[in-house]
Amino acid sequence: MIELETERLILRQWRNDDFEPYARLCGDEKIMRYLGGNVLCREDSWRHMAMLVGHWQLKGFGHWAVELKHSGEFIGRIGCLEPEGWPDFELGWTICSNHQRQGLASEGARAALQWAFADPNRQQVISIIHPDNIASKQVALKLGLRFWRKATVKGIEVVIYGITKVDYQNLS
Repeated sequence: MIELETERLILRQWRNDDFEPYARLCGDEKIMRYLGGNVLCREDSWRHMAMLVGHWQLKGFGHWAVELKHSGEFIGRIGCLEPEGWPDFELGWTICSNHQRQGLASEGARAALQWAFADPNRQQVISIIHPDNIASKQVALKLGLRFWRKATVKGIEVVIYGITKVDYQNLS
């Protein structure tokens, strides 16, 4: 599995010891209100983490576990997904509450976006965002994504931000 490194972060393969902090993240109402609306119990958190790991195996890409470079602390997940029924190749990010508002989501997502567009066949990337999630909209805009449309994904009203490879290359 590919590993990415930024100034402050390491985006890496999932490990079994990521489960406890991931279960806490999935149980955080402040975070989960924008990710389906419901907190996950421990069992569902485990299943979700296993899905993220399996996505790499099946698709060759997925969400990385994110850790702080200086401490090794797990702080969230960032990466790309395109499960069955998804509207397109999506870049997403979820950072633990106590590490938000530090630019970490933008930093990690920028590295993941660069990685995504290194694929010569990838022509666009989207981010699916809850309409009330102002912070994620700001991250998307910092990355160069723009509002494309409203949609319904898994029964939830969302907004889709996106960027084409051409627009991404013109940002540089």
